[in-house]
Amino acid sequence: MKNIIAIKNLIAFYQKHPDAKSSIETWLAVVRHATWQKPSDVVQDFPDADPIKNNRVVFNISGNKYRLIAQISYLRQWVFIKFIGTHSTYDKVDANTVNQF
Repeated sequence: MKNIIAIKNLIAFYQKHPDAKSSIETWLAVVRHATWQKPSDVVQDFPDADPIKNNRVVFNISGNKYRLIAQISYLRQWVFIKFIGTHSTYDKVDANTVNQF
């Protein structure tokens, strides 16, 4: 089971964007039960996920309406939420370094 850091930020996001709630809850359920050892394991669970530098992965939420960036510690099985926002907001940040929270 993964330890997901900053879940409260995901909840706050879907309270502002209710159409994202079911996608975020599904993402959380999958991540909690995953035992990823490398980026390709993430892509097996989320085929649209895009592994990038610094052990980060970009996830499409709600049919790519929103983007979620997580940094993953494969050794510790921790997932750190670094960003969640609209696609247009995502386009304005550096996915490799953003730390929104």
